[in-house]
Order: sequence, then structure tokens, then C-alpha cells
Amino acid sequence: MSSPPRPFYYLENFSEALACLKSRYADLLLDPELTFIDTFARLPQASAALLVRMIMRTGDLFRTSKLRYAEIGPPENAAEPLVDLGWVDPRPSLTLQQLCSVLRRDELRSALRLKRRPKIPVDRARQLSLDLTVEEARPLERWWNEAPDRVLRIAVSDLCERLRLMFFGSFRQDWAAFVLADLGVQRYETVAIDGSARAFRTRAEIEHFHALYRSREQLHADAPPEHLLASIPPPLRPDSWIETHRSKLLYLIGQRHEKSGQLAQALAAYESCRHPEARIRSVRVLERLGRFADAAALLTSIESAAANEIESQQALRIRPRVLRKLGRDARALRFERAWPTFDLSLEPRDSTHSVECVVRDHLATPTAPVVYVENTLVNSLFGLLFWDVIFAPVPGAFFHPFQAAPVDLLETEFRARRAPQLDACFAQLASERYRETILANFERKNGIQAPFVAWKLLTEELLLLALTCIPAAHLCAFFERLLADLRLNRTGLPDLIQFWPDEQRYRLIEVKGPGDRLQDNQLRWLGFCAAHGIPVEVCNVRWIQ
Repeated sequence: MSSPPRPFYYLENFSEALACLKSRYADLLLDPELTFIDTFARLPQASAALLVRMIMRTGDLFRTSKLRYAEIGPPENAAEPLVDLGWVDPRPSLTLQQLCSVLRRDELRSALRLKRRPKIPVDRARQLSLDLTVEEARPLERWWNEAPDRVLRIAVSDLCERLRLMFFGSFRQDWAAFVLADLGVQRYETVAIDGSARAFRTRAEIEHFHALYRSREQLHADAPPEHLLASIPPPLRPDSWIETHRSKLLYLIGQRHEKSGQLAQALAAYESCRHPEARIRSVRVLERLGRFADAAALLTSIESAAANEIESQQALRIRPRVLRKLGRDARALRFERAWPTFDLSLEPRDSTHSVECVVRDHLATPTAPVVYVENTLVNSLFGLLFWDVIFAPVPGAFFHPFQAAPVDLLETEFRARRAPQLDACFAQLASERYRETILANFERKNGIQAPFVAWKLLTEELLLLALTCIPAAHLCAFFERLLADLRLNRTGLPDLIQFWPDEQRYRLIEVKGPGDRLQDNQLRWLGFCAAHGIPVEVCNVRWIQ
């Protein structure tokens, strides 16, 4: 990792983000948010830098001994303007749990006069605060009162959290994205973002997204699911990208209810969301509740208008069981195995070699190499050919410079909104241009954050083998199926690919070890390949004892 080019690079980036937020959301920002942005711009440099350093770290409590940066100087001095503004509390009242959380293990041992290192689990603060009596905690508090450093608490954490959510439009990205990009750890494609591009149209959407984030954090903290369900806001627009996050959260809450045996609550959660797997989960819950007629009716609805292949596949599998419960005759679904299989008896290797690698090494020859690719090769070829489509400046798809993909990438509208550009890429498969495009993007874009492209596993040698041996017609079939459902179809591809470059042909191989079985997404890809004349085989491995 290279050294930062400028000592205050993180402050410059954060300031730029605040300016961007004010420019794009001036009409939606609340007075405290606008005041914060304007006041932050007038802070002394060291004070602003200290605040950003704390914002970019986890939690809201920081020891001054852990806030010493060469470019900032003494944190106590830099914190004074922040304290005057009420943005930092210099003397927060700490609970026993909070006090335990800011101490190192050796300090805990010293304060409690323990001869040996305490056996503290991962959640040490919570455990200690529960285990210590009042008398046992007094030495700890006395030791802390005499400690050479102090604790600062950020008082603007919630406000900065809302600003972060507004800027990124994502639950997972945080301010560290600036640091990683500036240090060159992560690189992003440059997309021409319109000045009016923004993730949120109304203040209600901002509050909605923030509420979903809060509920998600509580879910990860194992909060009771019944409390979470009540905290989730009602839907806004059915076509909003925010609704996708809401549906995912409701689905996860439904799963939590289902696992704990709260079936009625699980059903309510599933029925209130549009998650692609919610209807099938509802069928399974109805079965467990003994409501077989309702389950059969829902299955009929699914079969008449399935949301995707997996929903249709699972509905067909479940229907015979439900019908038998209703006393009706039903034959179980039989998947037609139209692909060839072959068996191998091999000697097991050590645990560092997976069954796929053992088969790869056994089948490979100097003139017919075998590569363990699983989902990476076809997805990477797709990502490289359709690179300009994925990063096209479609209105609303990009709204900050740290996006690795458009926000609608996995939504049904993705293809319709880019139909002309997609058609142009498919047209390249009718000539040699697609090879040039894939190889050029591999060279020019290498290492840039992008969906589908597995840079760490992709090599020029592998690309040349693939482009030599896989016909354009097969690539076209692969890509059409991927685009039919980018969320589901990017997984399930066969494990291995064998090339015969002299003959310009190849085969895909799905490897199954003893006791392993084909998964649903693998069955769908195998059936697709067989139906489209794509060479694919299943290898069943038996270990020689």
C-alpha cells in the first residue's frame, strides 16, 4: 500500500462529499444537516481532520491516546472547537459496559488485579459488565479515573450516519471508501454523473432508508423480530430501489420468525414483501401450519406467473407433496437428465486439494488443459463484453464516484433501460469485434471494481483459450440467460472447463464427490446447456480406499 499523497487527503474527500450533498440535496436537507455542512467548512483544519478521523472509525467513543496523528497534533487541542460546538463530549459518562469496551485486555487485567489474562469472549464488554459485581467494578473505575488519557464521544454520529446513507445510497459502504480509493487499494470506473443525479427524490425516502438501516442493524444485533417488524416503515413506491432493501429486510425477519417457530408472524412478514423467494417460503410455512389448501392455491398462482426460474422449479417440486396431503394423486417432479455423466475412481489427496482440483489434475493433458473456473469465466466474459453497458450513465443509476455497479443492476428494469446498448454488444458476437472488446477491456480496465469480472482469477491466457475454443453462438446463449435474471443466473455454472485449442472446442464439467448432489441452480444451468447444444458433463467421483 502506497503512502497517502497528501496528509489531509481524507479531509479533502470528506469535504468534497459534503459539498456534493449540499449541491444535490439542498432542497431535502434539514436545518441541522445544512448547519453541520456549513459549520464544518469553517472549522480549523486540525479540528475538522480529527472529527473525520473519528467518523471514519467504528463506534462513538475514542481514547485520546488512540487519536494521535502527525498531521493533526495533540487531539486535546484539536478537539476544543468541536467541544465548543457540542459535536464532541470531552467527559462522557461511561457505563461499566462502555468502560470495558475502551480498555485493552492487559489494562483490564491490571485494573482488576488479575494474575492471569482473563478469558474474555468476543463480546468482552457485554460479558464483563454482566459478570462483575459493584464491588468488583470499583477498582476498575478508580484505575480509569487515574488513567493518563481521556475518552471523547462524538455527539453527531447519527447526523453523520444520515449523511453517509444519503451520499452512498448503500447500507454497506462507508467513509472508508474514500481512503481505499485515495490509497489505490480500490479503483472505480469513471462515470459521467449528471449534476442532478441523486439517490433520493424526497425527504420521505431519506427517512425511509434511514429507518430501514436502523432496523437492519438491530436485526444483526439479534433484536427480537417482533420489535423489528413494527419498526419497518410502510412501502413508498413499488418501483423504488429502496423497496428492494425493504423487501429483503422483511424476508430476513420472516426467516428469523420461522426458525424460532413463530409461523404466523413469519407468514405475515413474507406476505408483506416482494422478495423473489417470499412466496415459496410462504408455501412452506402454510404447510407447517397444516393449511394445505391455501398452500395449493398459492402454488397455482406461482405456476401461472412465476417470478423467476427458481420459483417455478421449487413450486413444481413442492406441489406433489401438498396435493398428497390433500388426498389427491400426484406424481413427483422428475428432472430430465439430458446431459452425459461419467464416473472416476481416484485416490484421495490431502485436505488442501478439493475434489474439483483432484479431477482437474487427473483430466488435464498438455494439449487439453483443464481450469477450475466455476462461475468466474462466463461471468467475467460477460462483464468485459458489456462493460460500457454496465457503466453507461443512465439517469439515476450512478450518483457517487465509488459505485462498483449501477443501482438497478439486479432489477428487472436493467435490460429495458439499456436495450439499444445491449443490442449493440450482442451484434459484436456476429463478427470478430467481441474478441477485441473483451481483450481491450481486460487490458484497460484491469483491477477496477466491477460486477461479474473476477480479476484475481482471470488471466490473459485463460481469456485467449476461452475466446479460441468457445463459439460466439455459445457465448450469446450464456449471456442471454444471464441477462434473463442477473441475480439468480450468475451462480450454478459447472466447476471445470477443458479446452482443446488445436481443435477449437471445449467442454464444461460439473464435479460431484461422494454423497454430493446437484443443487437447483446447477440443475437449471445443466438443463440449459443440454438444450442449447453446449458441451457439458457431470463427473461423479468415487474415492479409492
